Amino acid sequence: MPDIYDYGLWGAVVAHILLFSVFVIAFLKPAKKKEWRNMGVVQAFIAALYAEMFGFPLTIYALSALGFRFATLNPFSHQSGHLLATLGVGVGLANAVCQLGSLLMISGLVLMGLGWHRIYRGRGRLVTDGLHRYVRHPQYVGLFMLITGMLVQWPTIATVAMAPVLIVMCYHLAKIEETDMVAEFGDEYTGYMERTPAFVPIRRRSASMSNALLASDNANNS
Repeated sequence: MPDIYDYGLWGAVVAHILLFSVFVIAFLKPAKKKEWRNMGVVQAFIAALYAEMFGFPLTIYALSALGFRFATLNPFSHQSGHLLATLGVGVGLANAVCQLGSLLMISGLVLMGLGWHRIYRGRGRLVTDGLHRYVRHPQYVGLFMLITGMLVQWPTIATVAMAPVLIVMCYHLAKIEETDMVAEFGDEYTGYMERTPAFVPIRRRSASMSNALLASDNANNS
C-alpha cells in the first residue's frame, strides 16, 4: 500500500451516487421500460465515476499493471489522482480542468432543472417557450453537459469508454420521445420541430418560411 492513499471513502461514493441519481431521475422522469433501461446506464456511469474518484483508483492500478511509470510522486494521493496529473500535465492544471468539469456539471443540472420546471408548469400542454424556445430538448442538453462535465472532472478508463455509448443512447431516446410528441400534438409539434433545433441553439428558418421566401424569389425572377 502506498504511503499516501486517499481512497476507500465509500461513504462519499454512496453519497455522490445518490445525490446525482436523484437529480437525474427527478428531472428526466423516466416512465417507460426503455427509459428506465437507459437510466440504468446513466446510473452505471455515475457509479463508475465516483467509485474511482473516492473509492478505488482502478484506472491508476490498470495503468500500473501495464507498466506505466507515473509522472507524479504519489498518484494515490487524491490531489495527484486525476488522470491528467498522473499522465504528467501537473497537479495545478489537472485541478483547473477538474474545476471546469464541475462548472459543466452544475450548468447541466441547472438546465435540466429549468427544463423540468417549465414542463411541469405546462401541465400537459406543449411547451415552446423558455429554454424550449431555443432547443427542443433542454433536459437532454443538460444531461449531455453533465456527462461531459463528469468526464472532464475525473476521467477514467470506464467512463471514457461508456460516455459515447451513453450519449448515443440518450440521443435515440430523445428521438423516440419526439415520435410520441408528434402522435400526441400532431401538426403543432411538427411545426415546432421545423422552427426549433433539437440540441444546438442555432436559429433556422421554418419550412413554411423557407417555402414563402422561395416562392417570392421565383416570382421576382419570372
